[in-house]
Amino acid sequence: MLSMKTKYGLKALSYLSRQEQNVPVLISDISESESISKKFLESILLTLKKNGILASKKGKGGGYYLLKKPKEIKISTIIRILEGPIAMLPCVSLNYYEKCEDCKSEDQCSLNRLMVEVRDSTLKILENKTLEDFHCGS
Repeated sequence: MLSMKTKYGLKALSYLSRQEQNVPVLISDISESESISKKFLESILLTLKKNGILASKKGKGGGYYLLKKPKEIKISTIIRILEGPIAMLPCVSLNYYEKCEDCKSEDQCSLNRLMVEVRDSTLKILENKTLEDFHCGS
């Protein structure tokens, strides 16, 4: 299940992707339009900025805007930034791999094989969807 942080991050990015490119948008406009707490949204947007998804401009006419075109930003990238691993178990994660302490052999683990399948199916969708494809509320 996605956290509220990831859900709101996706909603905010979807909103930004529908705006004129490189024109800063006020946090208050995003917050009001998407029904997201302004304080929580500030934290989410800062995380996305630190990870190269957004840029910001201070002062009059300031706000946040996408650094890339919506069609260049994969949903999988956003989820990894805000949520962490896409895989349901650490032993099948491509970017956050960890061996399960209670597992004797990943090769013989039926749960591992199932979760690899789930991960691959999920990634097939998320890697092929971008912000351009994803417009909540539009």
